[in-house]
Amino acid sequence: MLDPKLRQVVSIRKDKLEPYNRYGDPIPGMSWMPLSGELHNGEFECFILRMDPGAESKPHEHVGFEEFLVMEGELIDCDDSTYRAGDYVRFLQGSKHTSRSPDGCTLLVILRGNNRTLGEMEMDEWSTPPLVRR
Repeated sequence: MLDPKLRQVVSIRKDKLEPYNRYGDPIPGMSWMPLSGELHNGEFECFILRMDPGAESKPHEHVGFEEFLVMEGELIDCDDSTYRAGDYVRFLQGSKHTSRSPDGCTLLVILRGNNRTLGEMEMDEWSTPPLVRR
């Protein structure tokens, strides 16, 4: 029989999400709940990310890979690719992008390696080809 002390249940409906401060100062309109992995170690993280209506991520480059499942709402990438609830998206190492959510969304994010925030001079160099979109 399963020992209930060896199970952890997290409820994104009941547990409080924190301001999304993964890169220092919190990003307005974004909150998160770390689920597993070693935070900020550059190896692996899994977390819930919520974007309020109108929120936008900082332009960034993936040093490793990023995968996410859109759980609720809609996310629009800088190349106008639109991801809706049920879409699973993967970006490989070296991909650069920013995303926005006009009406808000909730994502389950799996990240390997830390992202690098892009400077203003790098913004014209974005490339956003998602590898998985079904």
